[in-house]
Parts: sequence; structure tokens; C-alpha cells
Amino acid sequence: MKAILVTGGLGYIGSHTVVELQIAGFKAVIIDDLSNTRVEVLEGIEAITGERPDLEILDLKEKESVTEFFEKHKTIEGVIHFAASKAVGESVENPLLYYENNVGTLVYLLKECRDRGINNFIFSSSCTVYGQPDILPITENAPVKPALSPYGNTKQISEEILADLCAVSDLRSIALRYFNPIGAHDSAMIGELPLGIPQNLVPYITQTAAGIREELSVFGDDYPTPDGSCIRDYIHIQDLAKAHVTALQRLINLENKANFEIFNIGTGKGSSVLEVISTFEQATGMKLNYKIVDRRPGDVTEVYADTNLANSELGWKAERSMAEALRSAWEWEKKVRNL
Repeated sequence: MKAILVTGGLGYIGSHTVVELQIAGFKAVIIDDLSNTRVEVLEGIEAITGERPDLEILDLKEKESVTEFFEKHKTIEGVIHFAASKAVGESVENPLLYYENNVGTLVYLLKECRDRGINNFIFSSSCTVYGQPDILPITENAPVKPALSPYGNTKQISEEILADLCAVSDLRSIALRYFNPIGAHDSAMIGELPLGIPQNLVPYITQTAAGIREELSVFGDDYPTPDGSCIRDYIHIQDLAKAHVTALQRLINLENKANFEIFNIGTGKGSSVLEVISTFEQATGMKLNYKIVDRRPGDVTEVYADTNLANSELGWKAERSMAEALRSAWEWEKKVRNL
């Protein structure tokens, strides 16, 4: 059984990916510092798969701790790297934290991989690297725009680091540029559980429906879109998690066409904020209290993926609907709040 390190493996995307890894027959070893999640997520993973992954609670910024981890776990054959800070606003206010946490830790991990012959590396990237696109849908050949935040810049820099290392070593890496993950596992055993005020739309929707938030703000209804609200590509978290396993298998089986590859992971369909609200209400029967407010600085108008490369070359395709994703998010919210 191949052991795969999943950094940030108790986080939202990480935990769902650990589930899919274990279902696919891999042994998952998690590193997490619990800065944006809870150790109880481990129970949910075990409840779904019947297997409890190994967990090491450590801070990847501590270089010596990273080395000690790899000395202890000598059977690691691949890495899926999620661990990173991800709040755009916070990154603007505290850029050094983001460069240290998102870029410095990647360097530490890659040094260990290089020195130990661990050559399969999946990187959690983001559609933020495209900025406001010139052409829609966005292909992988679209230009990478100057970043609008330190968070976005850390994703760009990380991709460049991986490309540089892949060019001069045996490292094989795939960067998955994902769009907007939403939803929860079908079992409602794991899901998105932000600490504090949610930064993302769907947990704010479910918390508003649950009465935790008084009102949902829609930032602008005067964008040049059919209903005036921003458009994004929302993908079910389980579809996204499976993409990581498919990408990992591609590297392990030596099916990659280049040492560094990039794939868009989305549905290929854009949906507006008001569409998401309407779909949630229809899927759950819950009415949402929301109001239109001023635009939010830095929000791009419209972003959605061209997924043809992932569909044809990676052999992966999003299968679940937005209604399914929103219904699963609501079931998770109800479970967490005992509603």
C-alpha cells in the first residue's frame, strides 16, 4: 500500500481527498497544524472509510520538524500539498505571513522530496492566477495575470518553483488550478467548517439559513452579467477530491506528458451569486435573508473553466450538480448545528 503525505489533510479539501485516497487503496499520512480546522475531522474520515489515517500535528514552517517527519515516515511515495493560508483580505494585511506560510513551507517540503527521491507531487493551486480573464472559458494557456493579492501571488510563485525544480530534477508534479469548491461529503460526516466568519459564499449561505448569520450580503448587482451578480465556476467537493487521486495515479503510473503539468479543475459552467442563492432555496426548501450591497474591491466579474484538457488528458470530469452540492452543504450544516 503506497503511503501518500497529505499536508493540510484535516482541512476542507484535504479531508475529502484523504477519503478518496483511502477508498482508492492508498495509505494517507496527514500533516496539519490545526490552525484552520479541528482534530475531530479525523473521526469523520474514519467513519466514512473504516480506516484512521496517521496524523502528525506539526507546523511546516519549522524546518527541523519537517525533516524529522520524513525521517520517521520513510515509506512516503507522493505528496499532495494543501497546507496554506488562504484568506485574500488577510494576505493583503499581512503579506509576510503568507509568503512564509505558503512559499517557505513549499520549499522545505520540496527539499525533503528531492533529497529522499520522492518524485510525485500534487500542488493545490487556484484559478486566482488568471485574474480577470480576457477570454472565457479559461484554458490552461490563458496568461497568468499580475496577482491582485499576496495570496494569489503565492500560488503563482509556488507554480514557478515547481516548474523550475521539475526542469532540473526527477520531480514529477501536477498543479491543479481549481475554481470554487462547495458542498460536503454525501455522508455528512465531513464538510466545510470555517473557524470564525466564513470567507466563502456557500458556508455563509448555510449559516444564514441556520440562523447563525442574520443576513447574507450579495456584493453588487450591477456587473455586466445576466442578473448583475458575479459569476463563478462552483464544483462539488467530492468531484474535486477525486481529481487529486486521478492526478496522483497519473504520476505514479508515469502517464504524465511533462514533468510539470497544469490542469483546470471546474465544471466548465459559470453560475451567478443570485443563481446559487436561488438553487439553494429550491434544493433545500429554505428561504434566505439576503440583501444587495456595494461591490467588494478586488472581485472579478466572471470566471469559469475550460475543462477539456482535464477531461481528455487527465481522464477526469465533474459529475455532480450544483443542487447536489448545495443540498449536501445544508445537510452538513444541520448535522454540525444539531438542527
